[in-house]
Amino acid sequence: MKILNVENLVKTYGNGENIVHAVDNISFSVEKGEFVAIVGASGSGKSTLMHMIGGVDIPTGGHIFVDGQEITGMNADKLAIFRRRQIGVVYQFYNLIPILTAEENITLPIDLDGRKTDKKRLDELFKTLGIEDKRHILPNQLSGGQQQRVSIARALITEPALLLADEPTGNLDSKATEDIVGLLKMSNKSFGQTVIMITHNLEIAAQADRILTMSDGRLSEEGGK
Repeated sequence: MKILNVENLVKTYGNGENIVHAVDNISFSVEKGEFVAIVGASGSGKSTLMHMIGGVDIPTGGHIFVDGQEITGMNADKLAIFRRRQIGVVYQFYNLIPILTAEENITLPIDLDGRKTDKKRLDELFKTLGIEDKRHILPNQLSGGQQQRVSIARALITEPALLLADEPTGNLDSKATEDIVGLLKMSNKSFGQTVIMITHNLEIAAQADRILTMSDGRLSEEGGK
């Protein structure tokens, strides 16, 4: 079952002689439960592609379908709700709210949606990610690796259709990097979570099911593990 369909996606900046094709007529799909890595040099368009899939940037043309729903063309309010419920994002710099505890950061998407947190799933995430003793700790009291674990839990709490990881290990040392990649793989295998990860690290990318390479706004496939 395809969880993501991208059709003839285009993103341009400027016009005339100054036009830049950041994403140049890309089409691809991702099956439910896949772990896909997107690699490419700085400026290749991979982050722009990720932002459009995540609903935070608007394409110039083309279509994006997530779990059967087209997000291109949704109005801002509807897109915000869909993104909060169906797309989890893990960032390089964690993006945690400094005045909220680890638990409050994790449950924030649920709280913003006016829903009740599934305590069983919350407990499972704390245990699986190895941060059971960090529930009531503020982000500035956590290591980088621990903050990224909280970020992963926040992305998973809503059981999203897609987990997007944007250079999730770019700010971590080698040991924490190994741990976080292991956790993303575990989320993929144990929870059946579809993961799309941007990384410049080819060794990390090689652990994905598929590797897609961005170059000058175009996409090519190079296999995977």
